[in-house]
Amino acid sequence: MRTLLQALPTIIRAVVGLAADPSLPRATKIALAAAALYLASPIDLIPDFIPFLGYVDDLLVAALLLDGILTFVDRSLVLRYWPGNPESLDKVARVAHLLVAWVPRRAKERIFSSHKRAV
Repeated sequence: MRTLLQALPTIIRAVVGLAADPSLPRATKIALAAAALYLASPIDLIPDFIPFLGYVDDLLVAALLLDGILTFVDRSLVLRYWPGNPESLDKVARVAHLLVAWVPRRAKERIFSSHKRAV
């Protein structure tokens, strides 16, 4: 978790750059906007005034967003906006993936994939 917190300024810069990129899939832009709204909202699943636990839900949302972006968005596009080196991106990716390993890949695909499913 410390790795994600230390990388937070870098992550924010990368996400802002990605959100403005016209080649970023629409589904990912929607996921970025939804995560930003949740993280900025004073209403959380676990209230922030509860020590430590209050920030766990925010951390998990951020980790899910990162893992989804790093799994479903072209790496070269992410690296274009990542202000650090590729090794630091890999380190953050590993931590985010570990934190959200309990989320089924199929759910991540539904959130981040720009491909429409047949009904």
